[in-house]
Amino acid sequence: MSKSHEVEYCNLELRFDRRLIRQFIKTLIQEGFSLYWNESEQHFIISVRTGRKLVKLRFQRIGDRYKIVGNYSFRDEKLTELMEKMINDTRGHAVVKRFRDRQIVIENIMFGEITRLVEISGVEHKIIFQREPVVTTEEMIQAMKSKRIEERIPVLRLELDYELASLYDAIQNGDRDQIERCKNKLSELRQEMLTMEV
Repeated sequence: MSKSHEVEYCNLELRFDRRLIRQFIKTLIQEGFSLYWNESEQHFIISVRTGRKLVKLRFQRIGDRYKIVGNYSFRDEKLTELMEKMINDTRGHAVVKRFRDRQIVIENIMFGEITRLVEISGVEHKIIFQREPVVTTEEMIQAMKSKRIEERIPVLRLELDYELASLYDAIQNGDRDQIERCKNKLSELRQEMLTMEV
């Protein structure tokens, strides 16, 4: 029996401009994929043929930018490579599940980097890698006390990243209270960032 190799992409959060979509289409054509695309006011859809299967990648228009929406499952290794390059290039978020024989490897990706790697074999569940928070609480408190804008902005960005990571975890765990707290905190941080960057 041949080895099965399937990769599933869930909870994708990739944002980019039209130039990146054109580059993605160009690369798909260069790699020999058969495809077509269509565009409406709300969406840009690329339909890619992989063997007998037709995969439709949906890009939602948000102003002059785009966001990929939906969950996708690929068996084509080249298409998998291209999707992962897009996640990396856009510094996007995703949950990637790799199915090989009787094993599943799950990667949590935030800002284009793996933050957690879990291996599941049958009933065994093993955490292979988990990234620790980059900023300590003491460093955040020190920076929050700083009144100088040029010192505050980099820390504010780290706080935003931390809150986004917390929100992501809360969504994964279905913790509604934590989701609401994170959203409120993100709103406050966004407001502060806007006032500082004026």
